[in-house]
Amino acid sequence: MVKITIRYWAAAKEAAGMAEESLEAVTLRDALNAVVASRASDSRLAAVLARSSFLVNADPVGKADKESIVLSEGAVIEVLPPFAGG
Repeated sequence: MVKITIRYWAAAKEAAGMAEESLEAVTLRDALNAVVASRASDSRLAAVLARSSFLVNADPVGKADKESIVLSEGAVIEVLPPFAGG
């Protein structure tokens, strides 16, 4: 396990109830599962994460399997929900 930071933007920030949080995880999937589990009584964040895209250390994850994204110490995950407009 390594210590990482998750930053939430727009609807993700509202659903998470905070702009960022720190936790320990090994993979992107572990980190996302941990934040959803910590809010088990409120499904809003899980719903936003399901439609969000992610950056890990400023690199887009794209359609990669989240279990295959191994996190390094101090990694920063950016949660980018779909934005309105265009």
